Amino acid sequence: MSESSTPVTSRRPAWIPFVAMIVFVAMCVTAGNWQRRRMLEKDALRAALDAANRAPPVAVPSGADDWSAWRYRRVRAEGRYDASEQFLVDNRVHDGRVGYDVVTPLALRDGSWLLVDRGFAPAGRDRRDLPKAPPPSGDVTVEGRLDVPPSGFLFGNPEPDGVLWPHLDPARFAARTHRAVLPVYLQATGGAAGDSGLLRDWPEPDLGSERHLSYMVQWYTFAALAAGLWLYFTLRRKRAVR
Repeated sequence: MSESSTPVTSRRPAWIPFVAMIVFVAMCVTAGNWQRRRMLEKDALRAALDAANRAPPVAVPSGADDWSAWRYRRVRAEGRYDASEQFLVDNRVHDGRVGYDVVTPLALRDGSWLLVDRGFAPAGRDRRDLPKAPPPSGDVTVEGRLDVPPSGFLFGNPEPDGVLWPHLDPARFAARTHRAVLPVYLQATGGAAGDSGLLRDWPEPDLGSERHLSYMVQWYTFAALAAGLWLYFTLRRKRAVR
């Protein structure tokens, strides 16, 4: 008489789905918290921009411990343009037209230099036909908004080709000219007489706070969904065992 064989049912340990759920929820919450921090940073930057737009222009400081605190501040700079070092930032677009940003170094009265983005000049029909846009001569007073160029490595940032530059880069300009250049630049809005013909319709920065809010909600939703599914299947398995 043969012994009857009882089938052995392999069960997955209950702790494995639990640990997987905890790890996944932790990852989602961490990602959601990061998006939340970025959203709050962008909201603070928007508040600073709005406050800077309401404030009257002030003189450009000769030095600052934290230049990021001066971002978007309305300032007034006094000095003389150096037309010999003027350059064009390539591949700019304004209202669907391709062109250049005309950047001219301004010698400030304290001996430092400030790069001034004087405005947009549309490209001609021929790439060899570059805009001239000479700056005003003599002492000038320029008003505008300070901005901080991107820091760190810039992908696709080749060396300048003559007067054509891929980006507005104060550090590179300082290394090339051996001048004390401030690590910020000025988006000119007015003030210098005789400096017309360039478009200065500067767009407001796209801070993208709403995008971070959307991502934050998505990550928190994934975390809640994972926890909810684990709880649902756990309770259903316990009912089936009874």
